[in-house]
Amino acid sequence: MNKQESSYRWVVFGTVLFAYFLMVSQRTAPGLITDQLMKDFQVSAATIGLMSSIQFLAYAGLQIPVGLLSDKYGPNRFLIIGTLLTGVGSLLYSLAPNEYLLIFSRFIVGTGDSMIFVNLVIILSQWFKAKEFVGLLGVVSMVASLGSLSATVPFSLWITNAGWRIPFLSIAIILVVSSYLLYTVLVSKPRKIFIDDTKRKKSSVKERESVWKILRRMLSTRQAWATFLCHFGVVGTYVGFIGSWGVPYGIHVFDLSRSVASQLIMYGLFGAIIGGPLISWISSRLDAIKKIYFIIHLIVFFSWIVLFLSGVEPPYILVVVLLFIIGFGNGASSLTFAVVRKSFRIEEVGVISGFANMGGFLSAVLLPIIFGKVLDLFPQNSLNLGYHYGFTIPVLFSLLGLIGVSLIQEEKQRETEGRF
Repeated sequence: MNKQESSYRWVVFGTVLFAYFLMVSQRTAPGLITDQLMKDFQVSAATIGLMSSIQFLAYAGLQIPVGLLSDKYGPNRFLIIGTLLTGVGSLLYSLAPNEYLLIFSRFIVGTGDSMIFVNLVIILSQWFKAKEFVGLLGVVSMVASLGSLSATVPFSLWITNAGWRIPFLSIAIILVVSSYLLYTVLVSKPRKIFIDDTKRKKSSVKERESVWKILRRMLSTRQAWATFLCHFGVVGTYVGFIGSWGVPYGIHVFDLSRSVASQLIMYGLFGAIIGGPLISWISSRLDAIKKIYFIIHLIVFFSWIVLFLSGVEPPYILVVVLLFIIGFGNGASSLTFAVVRKSFRIEEVGVISGFANMGGFLSAVLLPIIFGKVLDLFPQNSLNLGYHYGFTIPVLFSLLGLIGVSLIQEEKQRETEGRF
């Protein structure tokens, strides 16, 4: 039986998406308790910025190694290990007695999280046909946004009623159990169902290129750098702000409670939920990925500029609209991997996807740290001004994304230049 024609592929898709949903929720949920951690552990905004960024630093730094290993050994084992590590890291986070274990636990979560998306992309490539790929990426983007959405009002209410440790402990246990479920669905069951496929795989071992040759080719390819910058500009700015300073921004600038401030961030997530499948569908129908992606990057860039120009006390409704638009733009980030799939051989999808994804999360590492340092320059009663100047950072980062999408070479252009 062929995997790409089997109905079992939808079981794989659903199980992988469930694990991805949980992990994305744990990626953004710590942003809900930023000010609470500062109070409980008596740490500065810069330390919280480091705590938030260490997860993304591990994530970004491991993208290329994970991509190379997944291309070589297959994605299943890394997805399972990644889910387990994320669960263990969340468990340590929920029990941490001091800021040092908090930082270490986020590093473990980032290490586990680094193994998820790249392998999810490879698994979709293996189980689904190319014409289904772009549409499914839109669904993946929507599920990621739903995971982040669950970490706003629902998670915030849970924290308000139970304290912050119990919610993180509960999700940690579910993640550990999910790693076993993934083993059953991705490894154990397919061994019994797709016996011929397994034999064929064992008998067709190809000689592989050296790691250095693959890396040299990747780093000298304009298309790879274009996807890196695209993700740096559209994903990193959104994830970096929402995941660390979004809720405190609502609390300090608009004097909102934690649960109401998380509602403010929820509007950005609604934008991402709509943007993911809608933009993927339009791009697939029009077969014009670069044009659509360029428009999205332009809109995101101007949205951050308007947020900066709106001043120290921006109108609440304007912030809501701009966060919705920025979230909508983040939903389009799946187009980065549509470009990767169309531009590179299937054997290179893992490492190139990892490189592109690294761009987004390198940006998400840098933004919270720099933002925290900017805020530390201002006294507590002038944080409005700190946030105002802090918005220059996503403006500059999103400009790099705009440059990246401009560098994308479409198929006819690449054939003319003979670069691929």
